[in-house]
Amino acid sequence: MTANDDRIRTTHIGSLPRPPELLDLLKKRQDGEEVDDEEWEETVADATRRVVERQADVGIDAANNGEQSRVSFNWYVADRLSGIEGKREQELWADLQEFPDYAEETFKTDIIDLSMHPVVADAVEYTGHDEAEAELAAFDDALDAVGADFEDTFVTSASPSVVTATHVNDYYDSYEEFLFAVADAMAEEYELVADTGMTLQIDAPELLTVGQTAAYADESLEDIKGATRLHVEALNEALSNVPEEQVRLHTCWGSYEGPGHLDTDLVEMLPEIYEADITGLSVEQANHRHQHEYRAFAEHPVPDGWTLIPGVVDVKTNIIDHPETIADRLERVADAVDDGTPLVAAPDCGFGTQAGIGMVDPEIAWAKLEALVEGAEIATERVY
Repeated sequence: MTANDDRIRTTHIGSLPRPPELLDLLKKRQDGEEVDDEEWEETVADATRRVVERQADVGIDAANNGEQSRVSFNWYVADRLSGIEGKREQELWADLQEFPDYAEETFKTDIIDLSMHPVVADAVEYTGHDEAEAELAAFDDALDAVGADFEDTFVTSASPSVVTATHVNDYYDSYEEFLFAVADAMAEEYELVADTGMTLQIDAPELLTVGQTAAYADESLEDIKGATRLHVEALNEALSNVPEEQVRLHTCWGSYEGPGHLDTDLVEMLPEIYEADITGLSVEQANHRHQHEYRAFAEHPVPDGWTLIPGVVDVKTNIIDHPETIADRLERVADAVDDGTPLVAAPDCGFGTQAGIGMVDPEIAWAKLEALVEGAEIATERVY
């Protein structure tokens, strides 16, 4: 989605609220309980159809399947890779470690515990073709059933380095070996999505949050930048058979409501992120700690041919962003970028990145998307 000569289009970042009956089945699957295949398929199909229909009703231009069948934007990968055996408790992000009481009560639910990471105990290979194809088929069926005329459709997939950041390595001799093994595996999913003709969205929060991980929390900014360069290199290898014009990338400072006081500055990280083989970039701009960072795009202009997808709706509070506020956020980004840089308005992150940890009430999430569309219309009048 690069045509932007008449208005600012709208999209979102992937995950959308899941219905209670689907959350129940996701919990059973997480707990290792048997789930009837027919019930699972019917529940996923119904949820996907409803979420596609609601995007059409709201007026979203670039839509997806809402990640309905995934327990998490990143840990769904554990069901699509070989070599995964069990889980192990790991430290939470560095900013949360300074506030342990808050972290303990906020980041565990009946469905998923973010402190428990899947363990890689053997060689990693991609074994998720059937599940990925079923997810894509359910999305196609929903699009056909709804008959919506979206300008673009996209499918999300976890970056190699968010997989390595959230899976414990008990097999590979080095982190780099682990990272590139995952990149080779995930390349199969990226190519599978690309073969559908839809846009591939790479979810890569770790490109901005690497300094929050246990491995880098005490490292220098240069070391953090070096890690991001390595992560981008691995991503580019995984994308080597996917056209750049078919790839957009989402990065952020985490979809959780944390203090964020240890976040790296966008202006420091943009040059490293710009090395990615993509043509669309999604970055938070409604995040309370980072709303000033639109200036980074003036200091480091978005590469020619890229579309910028600024986050202009907060996904961590139940306050419905006013459309005029959304328009203000879009307008200041438009003022910072080159005139030829297309903008697509989006929320900061997904509304249901981890099943069961929904900081925003489902109906309020949809109201926020309605405000997004209205805000983009207001900004269009101002900018164009």
